[in-house]
Amino acid sequence: MFHSIAELAELASLEKTTIGKLVLQRQAKELEKSEQEVWKTMLKNYQVMVKSANVGIEEPQKSFSGLVGYDGRKVFEQATKSRSLVGEVVGKAIGRSLAVAEVNAAMGKIVAAPTAGSCGILPAVLMGTVEKFDLTEEKAVYGLFTAAGIGMVIATKASISGAEGGCQAECGSASGMAAAAAVEMAGGSPEQAINATAIALKNTMGLTCDPVAGLVEVPCVKRNAMATVNAMCAAEMALANIKSVIPVDEVVKAMKEVGDAMPAALRETAIGGLAGTPTAKKIEKDFLGK
Repeated sequence: MFHSIAELAELASLEKTTIGKLVLQRQAKELEKSEQEVWKTMLKNYQVMVKSANVGIEEPQKSFSGLVGYDGRKVFEQATKSRSLVGEVVGKAIGRSLAVAEVNAAMGKIVAAPTAGSCGILPAVLMGTVEKFDLTEEKAVYGLFTAAGIGMVIATKASISGAEGGCQAECGSASGMAAAAAVEMAGGSPEQAINATAIALKNTMGLTCDPVAGLVEVPCVKRNAMATVNAMCAAEMALANIKSVIPVDEVVKAMKEVGDAMPAALRETAIGGLAGTPTAKKIEKDFLGK
């Protein structure tokens, strides 16, 4: 629907609306559905996100491998008991991001946003922003449309696949999408939103995809937490009118070039990076019998 992220912001500004509302309108037209129908679909997505975060904290489970589980609840409880180093908002966001990623590792129901490996980032950022500013569910759904618009351009111009572009394409893209959503939910402008995306993407440039034993668990779950904080940091800077020196679409282009240059061993093959360490190889042998 859109040729660039800059086009998204320009059109939204021209029409005196938000990126989220613009994406909803264009998506409805593209799908030949009513805006209400498209809205209801995205609302369901948000509700699944919220439920997966709550399940991951209230009813946590270990993954089948036993490598991950319960960490989301640990961090969330620490944040709610005022023992958080980073504060309650960020602490709870970290906990939720871990919790959702753990639900995914335990074969629970999540929303791929944009992938299953990066499923904890958007829910954590959106829920944290809703709580911080006492926003409605409607605001959160519009935030998801903002994220979707950004994600569609990244998927077209670069990649959202770890196998194609490394984890910068998964957790990095999710972080950039979440940053833009948080900015608009907080009342920021379309220009501020895309600056947040650029900042978030720059901070994850070159991130490898190196899952231990080929499982979406280590280091994937903890990278969801890292990318969540990165998104909130980028949004905070953009809301303070800090701009990315490199325009967002140039950042996306650079991200593709970096992904293309990445060796196959660092692109979801479970060969290099952390997956190639002695401990990882032992885990792989114990779990897969290799």
